[in-house]
Amino acid sequence: MDKVLYISTAGAAMAMKSQQVHANNLANSSTTGFRRDFASSFAVELEGDGFNSRVMPLVRGLGSSYEAGALKMTGRPLDVAINGEGWFSVQLADGEEAYTRAGDFKINVENQLVTQKGLQVIGINGPVQLPAFESIDIGADGTITVIPEGEELPVEVGQLKRVNPEPGQLIKNSAGLFVSAAGGEQAIDPEVLLRAGYLESSNVSPLNEMISFLSLSRQFEAQMKIMKMTGDLAEAGDRLVREQ
Repeated sequence: MDKVLYISTAGAAMAMKSQQVHANNLANSSTTGFRRDFASSFAVELEGDGFNSRVMPLVRGLGSSYEAGALKMTGRPLDVAINGEGWFSVQLADGEEAYTRAGDFKINVENQLVTQKGLQVIGINGPVQLPAFESIDIGADGTITVIPEGEELPVEVGQLKRVNPEPGQLIKNSAGLFVSAAGGEQAIDPEVLLRAGYLESSNVSPLNEMISFLSLSRQFEAQMKIMKMTGDLAEAGDRLVREQ
């Protein structure tokens, strides 16, 4: 059978994979600090007998856009947004370090600063442990200041670890967090500044994602039509052979 069948099958599979990525982007359009994903591919000549006249797409992998989302004021003291480039550091369940732009933190029952999913937020000296306090403030340099219960004077209890690796040094894991592509931990970058009382929204544009999704639907339909046409041509050729 003509190689076009394999090419159209690969094209349809690529369109389906891309649709899944854009659907996930749409589902996270309101997720704090979310970075939209995209699927990339490249063209490869299909080798075989005769002239290499067929080209098919192969999936290169998934990538993420580092474009910043809009900052929204909340006034909540535990809400922090990164002003510009950079990442917050959090600790995964296995002890490894990961990175996120979501600064909607909270305090757990053990008085630890954690993410909304319960991951511990890392400071320059390890996971942030807080004393019982009456009020809390997070400065532009990540310094955490509290007024302990029964006290009147503020006390510095830690500083958030901020990192700013070069593009390509981070990859997104299955949980939607970023980790070092080469393993290990990223170095602290004191130049990363914060804005307390703000949150960064997702960088997903629902309109653009919907347009991309519809375009991929058309591409998938076109590939299916090619597959059907290939089958019809093969059947017509078989009939001609039988009639002779």
